[in-house]
Amino acid sequence: MRFSIFHNLGAPGRLGEYAEVMNEAREFAVAADRAGFWSTWYTEHHFGHEAIEITPNPVLMGADIAARTEHIRIGQAASIATFWHPLRLAEDIAMLDQLSGGRVEVGLGRGLYGREALNLNALADPRDQEQNRALYDETVEVLRKAWSGEFFSHQGRFYEFPSPGVKWNHPLSPATPAYTDAGVITKMQVTPFPLQRPHPPLWQVIDSPRSIRSAAADGVQGLFWLPPVSALKERFELYRDTASQASGREYALGEGIGLVRDVYVADTMEQARAEFEEALMTTYRWIMHWRGLSNLMEAGEELTDAHELSFDFLQRRNLLVGTPEYVSEKIAELRDEVGLEHLLLWTTHPGLPHRNAMRSLELFAEKVMPRFTTGGGHG
Repeated sequence: MRFSIFHNLGAPGRLGEYAEVMNEAREFAVAADRAGFWSTWYTEHHFGHEAIEITPNPVLMGADIAARTEHIRIGQAASIATFWHPLRLAEDIAMLDQLSGGRVEVGLGRGLYGREALNLNALADPRDQEQNRALYDETVEVLRKAWSGEFFSHQGRFYEFPSPGVKWNHPLSPATPAYTDAGVITKMQVTPFPLQRPHPPLWQVIDSPRSIRSAAADGVQGLFWLPPVSALKERFELYRDTASQASGREYALGEGIGLVRDVYVADTMEQARAEFEEALMTTYRWIMHWRGLSNLMEAGEELTDAHELSFDFLQRRNLLVGTPEYVSEKIAELRDEVGLEHLLLWTTHPGLPHRNAMRSLELFAEKVMPRFTTGGGHG
C-alpha cells in the first residue's frame, strides 16, 4: 500500500505569519520524505482571508518542496483547471516536472467556491455546472496536446490556439510548414514539455457517478475524500467497471484510486481526540457549509434533519483518529473492503499545532506504516 500526505495550509489567526506557516509545511514534507511516504499533495484556494485555506498555487508550492526533498512525489490536490489559462498551466506543470526530476503527479479539479471562480475566470462559475464541466474537459484536452512535445492546434468552445492571423518572419526561426502557412502561424509548441513522457500521471478529484465514469473512461486516476466505507465501495466498483471496459483489461478494485482520510495518531484514543478535534471540526464546519452532509451517508442511508455534524458523527464514518492499533484496524478495513491501494493522510487541519502534526506523522511512520508496506515507501 502507498501512503501519501494531503496538505492544506491553514492557520487561523496567523495570516501575518505566513513565512512561519510555510516553514512548518516544509518541515512536515521533509519528514514525510525521510519516512518513506510516496507523495505529498497541495491544495489550491484563493482569497482566504479567514486563513483556513491559504495555498493559492500548488504548483509553486510543489517547486519549493521538490527543491528540499529527494524522493517524495509532488502532487496537486488539486490545481483548479478551470481557473487557469490552459497553456500557462501546461507550462508551469512541465517546468515543475523538469525541476523535480520527474516527480510530478498532476491533480486537477473543477472548483467549488463562487468567490474564487468569479474573480479568476467567470466562465468557471460553479452555478453553471454544465459550462464548468465543459470548460474543465477542454482545458484537460489542451493540456494533453501541449504536453505532447509536438506542434499542435486547438479550436474549441472556449479556446483557439494559436491565435489566428499572427504572421511570423524571423531568420533564426524559419517559417516552415510544420507550424506556418503562407507566413502565418497555424500551429504552436509549448516548451518545455514534461520530463515524464507522454506526461505526468493525471488525477481528478471526483465523487459523483458522472465524474467517476468520466475520469475512469479517460484513463484519469481518481481522488476521493468524504464517504464512509459502505458508500465508497459503490464508487470504487463504478470506477473499476468503467475503467475495465474503457481500457480492455480488468482493473482490480481500488486500482487507480487515492483516498484522502483525516488521520491523527496519538498514544491514547482520548489524547487523539483532545488534540485533533478542534482543528478537524474547523475544516468540516467550513466545507460542509457548501457541501452539506450528503457525502457522509452510508450506502442506502437517507440524509435527514436528525443528522448533525459532530466529531462523534464523523468518527463512526470516515475518521482515522486514535491509537496506532486503532488507525491500523481502520486502514485494514479499507484495504479489505474496497481494495484501497493508496491512502493520503490529512493531518494538518487549520489550527492544529505544528508539534502535534509532526508527532502524529512520526507515530504513523513508526507504528502504522510498517504493517502495510514492505521495503521502502517511495517505490
